[in-house]
Amino acid sequence: MRPATEAELSEAILGSKALVVQGGGTRTIGAAVGEVLQTSGLSGVELYEPGALTLVARAGTPLAEIEAVLAGERQRLAFEVPDMRGLLRREGASTLGGVVAVNASGPRRLQVGACRDALLGVRFVDGAGQIIKNGGRVMKNVTGYDLVKLMAGSHGSLGVISELAFKVQAVPEAQLTLVAERGIIEGLADLRKALGSPYDISGAAWMAGRAMIRIEGMAGSVAYRATQLRGLLGDWQEAAGDWSAVRDVTPFAARDGAVWRLAVKPTEAAGIIAALGLEAICDWGGGLIWLLDPAGSAPVRAAVAGLGSATLLRSLPGQSTPSFQPEAAGIVALSRALRAQFDPRGVFNQGIMG
Repeated sequence: MRPATEAELSEAILGSKALVVQGGGTRTIGAAVGEVLQTSGLSGVELYEPGALTLVARAGTPLAEIEAVLAGERQRLAFEVPDMRGLLRREGASTLGGVVAVNASGPRRLQVGACRDALLGVRFVDGAGQIIKNGGRVMKNVTGYDLVKLMAGSHGSLGVISELAFKVQAVPEAQLTLVAERGIIEGLADLRKALGSPYDISGAAWMAGRAMIRIEGMAGSVAYRATQLRGLLGDWQEAAGDWSAVRDVTPFAARDGAVWRLAVKPTEAAGIIAALGLEAICDWGGGLIWLLDPAGSAPVRAAVAGLGSATLLRSLPGQSTPSFQPEAAGIVALSRALRAQFDPRGVFNQGIMG
């Protein structure tokens, strides 16, 4: 099914017992059963006001189209959307709705927030076929229940997004990366020190024995902050930083093995990685860890128990480990209550999140 209007979308939902909601099919993890409902028919930019830093587009609009429109005005989605096609070995075109459904957020999240923090408004159709609008199209919008943020990261389990409003960001005048050859313990310690400074870091990552810090803004400010950070940290040098490799987890894309995504306290990152003995890439100063598990047998969830969460992004054939971290009893009850409210017939992506 490929509805082209909200009315058609509502009819499709009411006429179905089980639906697998799909945008471009480039980000979905987990397993859901049902008829595929594609949102790519709900496409197009509906409003773009560069002066107001706002954009409204339909959920099936290709991400590449959004980025091209914004680039024409030297603007961007601030949260630096990852491209997961290489890592998940998928083809197709990522859609704006798919980005929101998984709350996709890259290295700049530590400075500007996640995808959900850039959302101003959302329209979606729930499991009863009702068209629901929450939020607005301007940054000063005031609403009651924040369904905008609830839908971000819901993996299509509460409704089918039809339209989204975003605040966007001007592309900064200058960007600079400082790098240092560091072991993981020393490297992450330096990254935390930089993030604790007043010098406004927009990227802090460790990959392949190399720590990287990114600074963005007006040229004079960037130069000043770089000088101050080098004074604070020592032998860091200006160099090219491969932020797209960090964002898209490129080093693990062509290699065999299970891939895990861990969200933890930055101070716990080095200990977790040492305990597991797996190859790692760290983002957000250690708050985000990507792990490559060649055999698919490492006790990853046991290692992060009580310290964070672990999501299995890419599994090995025959691997039965759930994709999502098992939730505590209280969270399970809350999730079920939300689904009962928004999808009382159990139509959407059932089973995908356990």
